[in-house]
Order: sequence, then C-alpha cells, then structure tokens
Amino acid sequence: MSVEIKVPVLPESVADAGVATWHVSVGQSVSRDENLVDIETDKVVLEVPSPVDGVIVEIREEEGATVLGEQVIAIIKEGAVAGQEVSKEEAAPAPAAEAAPAEEESSDALSPSVRRLLSEHNLNSDNIKGTGVGGRLTKEDVEKHIQSTGAAAPVAAAPALGARDQKRVPMTRLRKTIANRLLQATNETAMLTTFNEINMKPIMDLRKQYKDVFEERHGCRLGFMSFYVKAVTEALKRFPEINASIDGDDIVYHNFFDVSIAVSTPRGLVTPVLRDTDQMSMADIEKKIRELAIKGRDGKLSVDEMTGGNFTVTNGGVFGSLISTPIINLPQSAILGMHKIQDRPMAVDGKVEILPMMYLALSYDHRIVDGKGSVGFLVTIKELLEDPTRLLLDV
Repeated sequence: MSVEIKVPVLPESVADAGVATWHVSVGQSVSRDENLVDIETDKVVLEVPSPVDGVIVEIREEEGATVLGEQVIAIIKEGAVAGQEVSKEEAAPAPAAEAAPAEEESSDALSPSVRRLLSEHNLNSDNIKGTGVGGRLTKEDVEKHIQSTGAAAPVAAAPALGARDQKRVPMTRLRKTIANRLLQATNETAMLTTFNEINMKPIMDLRKQYKDVFEERHGCRLGFMSFYVKAVTEALKRFPEINASIDGDDIVYHNFFDVSIAVSTPRGLVTPVLRDTDQMSMADIEKKIRELAIKGRDGKLSVDEMTGGNFTVTNGGVFGSLISTPIINLPQSAILGMHKIQDRPMAVDGKVEILPMMYLALSYDHRIVDGKGSVGFLVTIKELLEDPTRLLLDV
C-alpha cells in the first residue's frame, strides 16, 4: 500500500514553508518514526517522521522547494524493502510521473544533492549505476562510487597558486526572516541606545557561596541569566512603557511579563520566550533557559515557544563582546544587551580597586519610551544587580 507523506499543518502565522533537507532518497528503506525531511518555516524547523516501515518510491518536492501545509511531498511503499521490484503504478501514482526510460533520464531528473555531488567531484552520471526506482541515481549511489574509486581526490587537490575561490549558497528562510526583521526595526523605529555599567562582584560572590547548594537542591547550575531576568522583570513592573508595544496609533500595555532570550543556533539567532517570569523562581528560570537553549541547538523549538515576548535579553558577553548596540526585536519596544565581564580599575571611596565590571546597553524605541524612562529602567537594573538583596526585599 502506498502512503502519502505530507507537510505538517502550519500555524496560522506561517503562510508556507521550504524543504530544507531530505535525509532519505528514492529506493531507500525507512523505519517507522524515522525522520525523513526537515521542513523550514520562517520561525522553526519541523521534522517529518515516517508513519510506516517501507521504501521511499517517490520524492515530489526536492530541497529548496516551497510547500504548503498538508501538501504531499513523498510516497512510501508500506512493507516493501530496498531492492524489491516496485511497479510503476506504485512508484508513481500520479499520471504525470510516467516518464521516459531511465537510460534517457536527463540531469534535470536528478535531485539537487546528487547534482551537487557530481559537480563537486567532477563525475559523469552515465558512469554510475543507479539503484533507485527505475534505475534512478541516488545520493548514496554517488557516495559509494566516490568511496570505491577514490573520486574525492579532485576536491582535495590544492588550488592553483594565487587562485581565489568563493562559495555562493542561498539564504535559509530563517536567515532571510532575521534579515528582514532587522531591517524593519532599523527603518521603522526611532531607535536609540543608552549605556551603563555594573559591578558584578556581589553577584559573583553570591554564586560562589551558594552554587553547590543550589545545584544540589534544584538539579541545575546557578548562572547569571536568572539574575538578569529577575532584575529585568522587576524593572518592567516599574516602567510599564518598556513592557508595551505600538500597534498602529495605539500603545498596548501588557499586564504580564514574557521575556525573550536571544539564543544562537547553527541556523541563526532565535528568541524563544520565558512566559510569566514574575511567577518563576531562579531555579525555574535556569532550567527553562537550558531547555530552550538545547532545543534551539537541536532545531526542536516549537512555534509556540518562539511566539510572543514583551522584552528581549541578549548576552553577547558569552562570545566576548565588550559593548554593542542591540537591535530591537519587533514589535517590542526595547532590548537589553549584556556583555563581557572584565576586570577594570574603578574608583571606590577615593581608592582604586580592580572590580569585575560589565557594560549594559538598552536599545529602545523613542516613539514610546522617553529618555527619562529608559535611563531609569537601566539604573534600576544596575541597582538590583549590584545589590541582589533588593530582589528579595522588593526595594
């Protein structure tokens, strides 16, 4: 029996998606729940698992194709095994799929991954035997040919003296979305950045004193981000215009506290959301941030985890950034940038001391946030972080 493989149902906010990567090829055996293909939307990457055991007999949409929700992208012959003879009716249920004999197959019938391998290794498809349906050449056929003949040598060959190579690759949907949103924020907001600096010694001493007890009790490490998020949440309560957004000619004030955390992933920067941070403990925050970071790294973030957020915290300090001007994450009105903690000589009570200092940068939309509010917000965060007891006493 032939089973259709369809694109998952897309959220209302996502119009279409793109076929990012096929993990299987025509003629290959697959197991139930095995990931067949990655479907990339503007926000997340969705995995499409196999519903049955069988063999891939047709791939209708190749890598790079634009697809819609519930669109059929492949056909599986349930219960079949690789190498088993499959009838034309089973291999190509759509009438349009009946084509010329395999020996007359043109390069257009080859998948993008196969064409790329042939080009990279300077190979002729006529010299490689295909094991796919109807003798079609698969990616595995080319890889086996390369391994057996040592055809990879031309790629490893040193370029001619003075040669300068370049590589052109299309932008992913996520990268294009990030680029468009950054341009939109730059062009459509009156963005301004204000700076301050923090003495991180009190927090570092607190972590050093309680980190072992904290980890033993809660099963997670005590990091800096939980302090940042707690301080931000308290500051948002005191400055509601920073927890607001502009919608047309209206200002929307949010009576809840959802904080987006910027996370770097192999596919680009994403901002998953911590919801109701005013109701979360330090341990809850640390556990949720770790969970979201792992999901982001593995491409497992859901659309719901990426949607919303009233304010964003980004920590460029983990990459060594000393100071920067972050760009607002629309439709939010502000974003806080944390940076590298670095020892610097500071004047304390008329004496010079070496202290671990960190710069803070708050970028905000001047259309909704005035200078007084932005500076007050940043000073509040500075005071809370330099004296963490304030977070407990709410002062």
